[in-house]
Amino acid sequence: MTRIACAALIGALSLMGAPPPDGDNAEKLIKASDCSGCHAVDHQIVGPSYSSIAERHRGQPNAVETLATKIRDGGSGMTSHPDLTDAQRRDIAQWILSQKGPAAAAVQPESKSYAYTLKDGTTVQLDFPLFLDGKSPKVTKEVFHGYQLYNSYCYRCHGTDATGGQLGPDLRRSLAAGMKQGEFLSVAMEGRKEKGMPGWAGFLSEDDVVHVFKYVKGRSLDLVPPGRPPSEQD
Repeated sequence: MTRIACAALIGALSLMGAPPPDGDNAEKLIKASDCSGCHAVDHQIVGPSYSSIAERHRGQPNAVETLATKIRDGGSGMTSHPDLTDAQRRDIAQWILSQKGPAAAAVQPESKSYAYTLKDGTTVQLDFPLFLDGKSPKVTKEVFHGYQLYNSYCYRCHGTDATGGQLGPDLRRSLAAGMKQGEFLSVAMEGRKEKGMPGWAGFLSEDDVVHVFKYVKGRSLDLVPPGRPPSEQD
């Protein structure tokens, strides 16, 4: 939604006696609900990004009502939110429509890679660090946090130390077979109901699941040892 269109919408609402949309309130409502488990502003998690939703509905005269109805009713894998009031759903819809993706001309920072030597002598390149700089085998905060989350929620089905269990597969093998971070994130957030796996959206954040992925990746490469890995706390 352009600034002119947004201003026109606010003016129309005011003439009708309705309060203008409250962006701060909309963000608070989103953070308090399960929205952030499936959506982010500028990239896809389970569902599309808010900026892509805004782009898809840009220029449509009934965009606010369309989105507000979708928020209320859900569908196509999206949870319904009947507990929100009509005004709250409209605030959220208007906030979503105001979002814009990153500028096309923006310079993307170069991604850094980290090389690790495996036990068979081969080298693997990762786009995140497993260990504290110069302090191997002490793992980073993110990897250690992933270990803590895994051993709080995931081990019951996927086995201690990500070695596989009776209810869930060996996640080390899943990653070794080519599962990337995006797919791992999507499956964890959305779940696999047909296999009895719950979705963690609304309970774990995107960062939480990424940290679990990093821990499991370290285990799949046999770089992070079984048990509690050494960390900066040691």
